[in-house]
Amino acid sequence: MITTVLMIEKAMVPTDVDLVTTLHGDDPVAFVVLLQPRGDQDRLLRALDDVALGEFGRAVRENDVPEGPDAVPPAERALHHSVAALRDAGAEAEGRLVADHPLEELAAVVREVSADEVVVLTAPHYIEELFHRDWASRARHKVGVPVLKLFAHAE
Repeated sequence: MITTVLMIEKAMVPTDVDLVTTLHGDDPVAFVVLLQPRGDQDRLLRALDDVALGEFGRAVRENDVPEGPDAVPPAERALHHSVAALRDAGAEAEGRLVADHPLEELAAVVREVSADEVVVLTAPHYIEELFHRDWASRARHKVGVPVLKLFAHAE
């Protein structure tokens, strides 16, 4: 069985579930899904990414999305939904919210479960990617297993 630590930013849609559950063909996969509740530390970067994608309305509404402690309940719902969707697709899955240091927690989980790989499933973050500050780029230096970056769908 392949053990994958899967970092996500939002609830997975069916296309995302199909994508990650078929990466290894018919080999069984167990997922440990990590999701960090949205914090306010990267508000400017998110707004710049929205502008780069031509999503001007979304950039203006950045303040309307819950952050900090208010983001925990929606994050828990997104995590529960994603884990259930993976299980419904036939995969083993468990989920965990991560706190203030997602990359350190990611590395600890990789060691704890003897993960074979990390998959980072996020929306495009052009500014962070340009400077290699996105999760996947930073994780490659911390986890000691292959890291695959995939773009989440917005169905």
